[in-house]
Amino acid sequence: MKLRITYILLLLLSLTFTADAQRKKNTAKKPTKTAAKKKEVKKPAAKKVVKPKTQVKDSADLKAATIEIIQSYRPEVKQAVKPETAPDLPPVDTAILPMSYEVPAQNLNYTYSALPLRPLALGKDSAKKQFANYVRLAGGNLSTLLLDAGIGGLKGRNYYTMFNIRHLSQAGNLLYQKSSLTGFDADGYYKTNSMLWHGGVGVLYNRFNLFGYDNNLHNYKESEVGFSNTGFNVTIDAQNIDDEKWGYHPSVNIRSYTLNRMSGIDGSEYNVIAKLPFTYTIDTSLKIGLAVNGVLSNYTINTKPATQQANNYVQIAPSMQYRKGAFDGRVGLYPTMGILNTTYLLPDVQLNVRLAKASQLLLSAGWNGQLQQNTFEQLATINPFISVFKGLAQTHSNEIYGGLQTNIGNHITVGGKVSYWQYGNMPLFVNDTATDNKQFMVSYDKVNAVSLQGSLRYTIGQTVSVGGSIIYTTYDADLNKHAWHLPALRLNADVSIRPMQDLLITGYLTVLDGIYAVDKGNRTIELPAAFDLGAGAEYSFIPRLSAFAQVNNIFNNQYERWYGYRAYGMNIFGGLRLKF
Repeated sequence: MKLRITYILLLLLSLTFTADAQRKKNTAKKPTKTAAKKKEVKKPAAKKVVKPKTQVKDSADLKAATIEIIQSYRPEVKQAVKPETAPDLPPVDTAILPMSYEVPAQNLNYTYSALPLRPLALGKDSAKKQFANYVRLAGGNLSTLLLDAGIGGLKGRNYYTMFNIRHLSQAGNLLYQKSSLTGFDADGYYKTNSMLWHGGVGVLYNRFNLFGYDNNLHNYKESEVGFSNTGFNVTIDAQNIDDEKWGYHPSVNIRSYTLNRMSGIDGSEYNVIAKLPFTYTIDTSLKIGLAVNGVLSNYTINTKPATQQANNYVQIAPSMQYRKGAFDGRVGLYPTMGILNTTYLLPDVQLNVRLAKASQLLLSAGWNGQLQQNTFEQLATINPFISVFKGLAQTHSNEIYGGLQTNIGNHITVGGKVSYWQYGNMPLFVNDTATDNKQFMVSYDKVNAVSLQGSLRYTIGQTVSVGGSIIYTTYDADLNKHAWHLPALRLNADVSIRPMQDLLITGYLTVLDGIYAVDKGNRTIELPAAFDLGAGAEYSFIPRLSAFAQVNNIFNNQYERWYGYRAYGMNIFGGLRLKF
């Protein structure tokens, strides 16, 4: 090993001396700076060549040798390049998320509590399924019998039906003071991809007695003072649901109504009411419409010979509705032809402006014209004690009004309205003083009226609801001294409280005042104010069964809505409601 190292050292020394001698030889051959400058002056066109300061030695001057160099190696990690970040969309997630939808059955319910709104796609709905059918049965003093039943469970994917049966009968303390109201209604709906079809049938049978006679002057039998009203109607209509631009809803309603007196003159009528409305939505703000309406009506009195009277009208109703932002308006002008070829131009103008979204203050104003047929059914529904009358007349009315609606806080809503009315041929109910003072004649008159309306309601969810409305009207009749039997003051109030989930307490108040009539001496009298206060409660023992009780006319007020016909006294009744 030592010899090998010695040999290497001697070889390095010889190489060093050889390289030094060669460097000196090359230095002697280099030209001087002055000479180089002279050469540059003599040959300016030649390119200047810059030689390196150190020249590589010729390999011929080196002797062949083998050199072995040993050096320790220390590995190092190369520094990674810092990445440059740039915004980009995240990668598409191709995983399929499991989604489960549970939609509760949409049953028709005859309960009066609104169901809470819940998103159906957020899992199982915690709201209890309501029963679609119910039966109420009650009885009480005054021989009260109440039956009320509703069937709404007959339905399918594309159709649903509703049936209602009702009966209420009472008997007061006066001789022959009895009434019975019975009715049946059935409605069915069938839905296709483009249309919603509806058909309905209604039947009513109401019985009344003329009562309150002076027994010293009259000694009638019940068969001589009893009468009944029978009604039947069929409705067919269809509405398109497939077009957002065009809309149409044609309908036909056929009605018949008959007065059957056990002793006296009978009367009957029929009405065929047809409506053909079309609407076209131009954009989200503007909609135009056109409707053709008509009524074919006939009223018959079975005198000898029988008397018939027509009560027809035909109407064309173009309209335009504009809604944008806080503005909402409707303009219509309806040419109408009534009986005796009398023509009317009925306006329908309404303007609504919402002043502030925060306070929900809504101002409204309008001018509305109407033509009322005054069919026997319409008038007998208001006053069941009217006599069979001759000389039909249609009522033409015009109302110019202005009103406002707003809310105070989150629970109080307030509304008000003032109206000016003009009535042509307004029906007034005049009690017959020539005979037994028990039937009412219809007197038509020209009447101007001014009415003030107000409403107030306080609501806390489904727990508390208290509210009421008041209407005060002043009448100015042309031929009659007063607007007979039309109240100047109408006050209605109601309250509903649910202190617990299974208990509901209700109450009502009705006040009628300013009613004028004619006594037996043809003198004008004002009837005492009608004041009727009532309350009720219903408690659910189990979801299917509940008990209820009702008290009407708590103060036993013997008021007269129609002159000579005293109201029922205090009426208490109760019963059960079964849901299924």
